[in-house]
Amino acid sequence: MSEITDIQAFEFLQSIEQRSFESASVSTREEDLSRFWTGVGFRISGNDYVVRLNEVAEIISIPRHTKVPGAKNWVKGLANIRGTLLPIMDLHSFLGRKAPHALRRQRLLVVNHDGVHCGVIVDEVLGLNHFEDEDWVQEIPVHDDAMQPFLNGGFYSGEKLWTVFSLNTLAETPSFRQVALI
Repeated sequence: MSEITDIQAFEFLQSIEQRSFESASVSTREEDLSRFWTGVGFRISGNDYVVRLNEVAEIISIPRHTKVPGAKNWVKGLANIRGTLLPIMDLHSFLGRKAPHALRRQRLLVVNHDGVHCGVIVDEVLGLNHFEDEDWVQEIPVHDDAMQPFLNGGFYSGEKLWTVFSLNTLAETPSFRQVALI
């Protein structure tokens, strides 16, 4: 019986690796993922929305915060998050609605876009949602005129339509950027 040398074993493993690469599928994991759209689902006023994952810097519980004198009523205050001051904005009040009493499930979607770094209060975060690009629809029914400027199409998941909400568009809106009472 002949003994296999270390060099022969190494060459044998290299040939297995080479054959594996040759027979592997051309598509990569990244290419497979590119046909999916990922977002964070949330609820406000009983309606479900989804925001693109890369528009959400983080999701946190509503921290203790301090009211800011001279700010509009939808600016709930400032919180110290890991040494950084974070303005907290109430989306209900910004949209001209009566804000519900604090719900245990309320969370902050933190946005950091175009010089705006703040937390936006939503009623509940529903988790990550993944949609195939082919499920995209441009035309969506609008049931809430106040939300309409921030909506951009949607995705069907079965019979359910997830309307896309843009935190970036909200952050770019002049009335959202103007927080001081004048």
